[in-house]
This record gives sequence, structure tokens and C-alpha cells, in this order.
Amino acid sequence: MSSIDTLALFNYQDDDAFDMHFSPRVKKLSKVHWSPLPVVQKAAAFLAPHPGCRIIDIGSGVGKFCIAAAHHYPESEFHGVEQRESLHLTAERSKALSGLENVHFMHGDFTQLSLNTYTGIYFFNSFAENLYSFGRIDNTIQHSVSLYNYYANYLYKILEEKSSGTKLATYHVDENDIPICYELVASDFQDNLKLWIRR
Repeated sequence: MSSIDTLALFNYQDDDAFDMHFSPRVKKLSKVHWSPLPVVQKAAAFLAPHPGCRIIDIGSGVGKFCIAAAHHYPESEFHGVEQRESLHLTAERSKALSGLENVHFMHGDFTQLSLNTYTGIYFFNSFAENLYSFGRIDNTIQHSVSLYNYYANYLYKILEEKSSGTKLATYHVDENDIPICYELVASDFQDNLKLWIRR
């Protein structure tokens, strides 16, 4: 299959069309757990305003944000970290199908990863599963309120340590979970998408 054929498998404007290559189970989860394409486009435009940006998606799932963002901004790099191996493997398969070279996926816990080299962070509240028993992706990982607090506090500390000018895009994240050293510069999609800059 040529690169033109693989690129044709993805529709970067329509969520249902984009999700067509996923399994029925992943497609069912999509509307709750993966970012809608209009949100991806808005967030990526903010996070990658010029060539050479390096963006990390914390809890990248099946890779939808990274792949769609990488398509729209080919001169920047989009990285995703995901702790569920099955989702990571789906993301790697999607990357191969997309033919994109500026997207990269890692399998693991974000707390074991240095975020020093990233100019921007995307975060669609992947910790929330620890607070609710309904709507979980699966039970292959542990869930608890203490884990939520651990992850949230760890991310808070990482955000505080980032350098001035770091960009952050959050989706379905409470403002109180973001350090006060970040300035909210814009919001959209009924205030669910928020765009921040580290002072």
C-alpha cells in the first residue's frame, strides 16, 4: 500500500470517518475518551504556532490527538504517552496507517517521563477514570481516588517547573487543577477547551 493510499484511510475533518479504522470497541469509546477533531485542530493551532514545536499528549489513548494534530502541523512533532498497552498498540498501528513521520508514541506511565524537552502539553483529563466507576475504558489498570490525587499532584508539580512560555491545552479539566503561574488566554467549546501560557 502506498503512502497516498494509507493517508486516504483517514478523514481529518469528520470524527466518525476518522474512527472507521478502529475496532468496534474503540469506536464505541471514542465519543467519551478521544478528543473531537475540531478540538484537536484548535488545540494544535495553539500548541504548534511555528515549525519545530514539540508537543506531548499525556494519556494519548489510541493516538487520535497526536495523529490528527501531526497531519495539520507537519513541521512540528507530536508525542503521546499511554499506560495501557492495548491502546498504545492501537496508536502505533494508526501511526503506520497514517504514513506520518512527525508523530511518536510511548508505552508507559507519564510520571516516569521527563517533559523538559516539550514546548507544549495537551491534557484531556485522563486521570478522571479514577474518580468514577462508570465509563471506564477497561479494568486492566488500577483505579482509585488516591491514584487520581497522585497523578494530579504530579502533573501540577511538572507544570510549575516548566519554563516561561510553555503552552498548555486542557480539555475537561478544572481551572483549579492548573497552577496559578499559568495564564488562561482563551477557551472554547463551552469552556471545556482551555488554552494556557506559563508566565
